[in-house]
Amino acid sequence: MSSGDAETAYLSLGGNLGEPERAMASALQMLDGEANVQITSVSSLYRTPPWGKLDQPDFLNIAAQLSTTLAPHALLDLCLDIERRLKRVRGERWGPRLIDIDILVFGDRVIHEDGLEVPHPRMLQRAFVLAPMAEIAPDLVVAGERIAERLRRADTGGIERLPSGQDWWRAA
Repeated sequence: MSSGDAETAYLSLGGNLGEPERAMASALQMLDGEANVQITSVSSLYRTPPWGKLDQPDFLNIAAQLSTTLAPHALLDLCLDIERRLKRVRGERWGPRLIDIDILVFGDRVIHEDGLEVPHPRMLQRAFVLAPMAEIAPDLVVAGERIAERLRRADTGGIERLPSGQDWWRAA
């Protein structure tokens, strides 16, 4: 991939059914295997309590930084295709899932289009997004505030950083 026209994007990945660690590793490997995507940083794994719908298993969540020459909608289409290939079934909102991939930030773009909002409209209210993001991009500014500062004010109760390291996904 030529880096001349590449942009930096951040993704949130998570899941709580089946083997979410393996599903996220597979998703990252598929993304990194694309000619126009390069994974540049991945957070540790975080065990997080469910959000929105509480009567379900805990989630595993991560954040990933990538460099891409894809347009935002093309990256979204790729993420949705990877979810389908990993057998994601869209059921109830905030319900259990095998894998979920969300685009959080795409360069410095602000996008409000059907099916794609960047920065992700609820990322700053979700500690399960902020904790892994603060690990790989603490100084990233979203909506005028550093990720690390926003995390300091978030309710991080029940969130546990697992001893996984940043390259856990390459060996999984």
